[in-house]
Amino acid sequence: MSEKNKNGIFDSGYKTWLADVKTKVRNAQLKAAVKVNTVLLNLYWELGADILKKQAGTKWGDGLLLQLSRDLAKEFPDMRGFSYSNLKYVKQWHIFYSGISPIGQQPVALIGQQPVGLIVQQPATLINPHPYPEILQIPWGHNIAIISKCKTLDAALYYAHETIAQNWSRSVLIHQIESGLYKRRGKAISNFSATLPKPQSDLAEQTLKDPYVFDFLSLTGEYKEQELEKALVERVTQFLLELGAGFAYLGRQMPLQVGRREFFIDLLFYHTRLHCYVVVELKTVDFEPEHAGKMNFYLKAVDSQLRSQNDNPAIGILICKSKDKVVVEYALSDISKPIGVSAYRLTQALPKRLKSSLPAIGAIESELL
Repeated sequence: MSEKNKNGIFDSGYKTWLADVKTKVRNAQLKAAVKVNTVLLNLYWELGADILKKQAGTKWGDGLLLQLSRDLAKEFPDMRGFSYSNLKYVKQWHIFYSGISPIGQQPVALIGQQPVGLIVQQPATLINPHPYPEILQIPWGHNIAIISKCKTLDAALYYAHETIAQNWSRSVLIHQIESGLYKRRGKAISNFSATLPKPQSDLAEQTLKDPYVFDFLSLTGEYKEQELEKALVERVTQFLLELGAGFAYLGRQMPLQVGRREFFIDLLFYHTRLHCYVVVELKTVDFEPEHAGKMNFYLKAVDSQLRSQNDNPAIGILICKSKDKVVVEYALSDISKPIGVSAYRLTQALPKRLKSSLPAIGAIESELL
């Protein structure tokens, strides 16, 4: 018997509540064969609410989690989710998404900062149904990564949605969070709204990032555009991951015959969601107005020679070393073809967690814990 049990802190009220928790766990086990992830996370959500209520309404304090962990692990030895540290995550997960700060409690140190704008409420206002059902569609390990690294609710929900949409493994999710994808998405300058119909213009806008982060490359010092292009192709899997979902790589230095001359596109893709060709031109210098004119020419040629009746107009992405926002806006203002302009950033470190291949469609299902 623990010291707190001897002192009567964990009285009959605790035993009654523990019996109720055990019943909930058993009910969850029965349903887990059909909806393992959703059922488990619903259980965690209810458990997090229960823990907050008990800690606020009794004298059990932080010792509750340790005692509860011991009792549940003993009763359910085959379940992995009742360690002391995981119960702390369960509690903080509930706090993060319910916007509740438990009275007299400090945030769990292992989790990181709480989202901006938390409203302090009385425990009686806790809501058992999950306010964001989509969070129940991603594995628990992904949920822990998100609340550990995201400071705001908006950022957390963005990464949850993208995990579902792009089938990110946990390592890829962590990489995207650490690279600041939430702040970079849709930030490039483009003329899409003027050259593409809705909703294609909105979707095309969201495909762009600024800057693109090529932290999987090892280029140093001075390098030429051909060297950057070759390095990206050699790491095309990571490059596709950085570009985002929907990009299918077709080739580099793709020839286009116009009149009696032959031109070469740096990189050519097809976007499976936009249903169009995407021309990517790399520039290791600052953006210049003539870059937009050359891209406009390439897009005209691609639409004339490659586009079928089922394809939407091709779009262009100019990725430059840097850009002046006003110069880009001037350059694109009278361009007839859809073009977006972004910068890129190189770093020296190769992310250790980033796998050498894109996550398989079913990879998300294998990372429940």
